[in-house]
Amino acid sequence: MSRAEDIFQKLIYFGEDAIDEFILNQQSEELFLDFKQAVSTGKNFTTLHRDDRKNLAKAISGFGNSEGGVVLWGVECSRDIEIGDVAKAKVKVKNVHRFLSWLENAISGCTIPSHNRVRNHIVSIDENGDGFIATYIPKCELAPLMTTTNGGIYIRSGSNNMPAPYAVIAGMFGRSPQPNVELLVGNKMLEVLDNADEDMLYPNSIDNPPEKYVKISFAFQIENQSNVIAREIYLSCRTLNNGGEYNKVRFLNYNQMDSIPGIEGQLNLITRPELRLPPRGILKFSNVQIILSPYIEEDFELEGVIGADDAAPKDFRISIPKNKLRSFVARALRQEEENTALLNEFFNEFFMSVN
Repeated sequence: MSRAEDIFQKLIYFGEDAIDEFILNQQSEELFLDFKQAVSTGKNFTTLHRDDRKNLAKAISGFGNSEGGVVLWGVECSRDIEIGDVAKAKVKVKNVHRFLSWLENAISGCTIPSHNRVRNHIVSIDENGDGFIATYIPKCELAPLMTTTNGGIYIRSGSNNMPAPYAVIAGMFGRSPQPNVELLVGNKMLEVLDNADEDMLYPNSIDNPPEKYVKISFAFQIENQSNVIAREIYLSCRTLNNGGEYNKVRFLNYNQMDSIPGIEGQLNLITRPELRLPPRGILKFSNVQIILSPYIEEDFELEGVIGADDAAPKDFRISIPKNKLRSFVARALRQEEENTALLNEFFNEFFMSVN
């Protein structure tokens, strides 16, 4: 998950509390975050004010031509000499649903070409219909984006959208679009099984085999989120620590891939030369099973990387300290909680994607 998407998801999940935190901590405008007050707030307005449209167009161009970002509408900035523009106070957008409609209608006409992946979300709304809106602008594969308000091409520099130098623009035009692949985790399942299941996972020849164990199953999938075909897609991962000798990690069902031998506990996969993943396509790489017994002796650590030809590699990891692992396994074995809740906790707390 990119930094911009992380900010957007935080605003969706925590709502106005996230804005209060920005103000309390004097969050500064930065490479991925911009604060704006809405001008189109009076009753006399029937469309988006030209200043709001100008700010929106510059943000779409600047963030879209860079690594993406979020515009938070409804926050006043105060200039700090040392750290720059910081969140000072909440200035709610009047009639937030109307303002949202104006934003949605304006997006496609703000830049050439238009950025069709911009998303808006109402962060919160009060009883009067006033509130806050977050506009998420991901990196655009069709860059450079030129504003229709003044014909400018912007890039994000620090906390500002700056006109792009000629050399940067020339490089943008000369660079062919690159694929962008993201890791997805699907088909998640948690089961508590007896040792007698699955052909005796722990044979009787083992001293004191566990009577029950926890099995977490999921699939590594990759989505092509770009507008170009992705080729030579790869996934490599390895288990650094599995929690103890009675714990296992198994990789299954990757027949569509070329498997490259590695060290024990390592998986190296790459798609065959003839396989091409179209834009928005999803490819299943491997089923993974993590077998956890009650005997936890060390931390659990699994790390990996995904990527494609001409695409930047992206790291991921599952990291669980042994104390938390013991607690998680014990709770799962007691079966006092819903498996869905435990699965959500496992992937939300322990699974990390690092771009």
